[in-house]
Amino acid sequence: MTTLLERRAAAEPAATAPQPRASRRRAGLRRELLGLLFLAPSLVVFGLFSWWPILRGLLISFQQTNLVDPAVWVGLENFRTVLSDPLVGKALLNTLLFVGLGLVIGFPAPIVLAAVMSTVRRFAGVYRVVVYLPVVVPPVVAILLWKWFYDPGSGLFNQLLGLVGLGPYPWLQSPNTAMLSLVLEATWAGMGGAALIYLAAMTGVPSELYEAAESDGAGIWRRIWHVMLPQLRPVIGLLLLLQLIGTIQVFTEPYIFTQGGPDDATLTVLLLIFRYAFQDGQYGQAAALSVLLAIVLAVLSAVYLRLTRSWSTK
Repeated sequence: MTTLLERRAAAEPAATAPQPRASRRRAGLRRELLGLLFLAPSLVVFGLFSWWPILRGLLISFQQTNLVDPAVWVGLENFRTVLSDPLVGKALLNTLLFVGLGLVIGFPAPIVLAAVMSTVRRFAGVYRVVVYLPVVVPPVVAILLWKWFYDPGSGLFNQLLGLVGLGPYPWLQSPNTAMLSLVLEATWAGMGGAALIYLAAMTGVPSELYEAAESDGAGIWRRIWHVMLPQLRPVIGLLLLLQLIGTIQVFTEPYIFTQGGPDDATLTVLLLIFRYAFQDGQYGQAAALSVLLAIVLAVLSAVYLRLTRSWSTK
């Protein structure tokens, strides 16, 4: 009996002894390999359709090629040609004008719309659907619809303005109003999604902050400026960055509305890249301008990350 108990006592530490470090390392390696095996199809697809085009475009920016014959290495010549093209400067100024008008008109509009919607209690769901409806309309369909609105003869806008004795105005035919017309359509098409994001953020602001501000005698504008907007600062910063990136890459509106006209008044950087590649066949120059645009967007993103990091430490 004593011998049996001693054997059990001697066997228990051996049963509960930890596994050797090498065994644990092999088990962890097997788990990592199994995870990589499941990720492999997604990594292959992502690399093939995301990273490879980026690397290929970077390579083409240093080559002269028509994508059929063997490419010729030209070094920085494509970048020199692009930077010396007067159309690049014009396209850059037009793009900055679109970005500026988008910030002035399109950026505050969703915030105001969300603030108004936050005060609505009856039929709130219906209003949200109506506000978001332009976002689900295909961009080409929306632009063609607005192109009819802007028609100088039978367009809706000129007909409505004609009822009060104004117009007709050459919305898309005049260099003075063409870019503004594009920004108005882009604002209408995109502000619904941003408005709902702001609305969701506003519902997360504690009501005690509003009540405390109101008890201190703060009016509606002071409550918005000192309570609501500071609470929305992270969301505002993120949507500002997304709007900057989106407006710098504007292409669909000038391409369908005006083809860059009139007199290149709506020629943007991305539309010029399209012209280089698919009208002039200068794929190297198109890739070079794309690389320069990517650098600008990377710098914007880095500045945003730096600012948000400094905000979070305050």
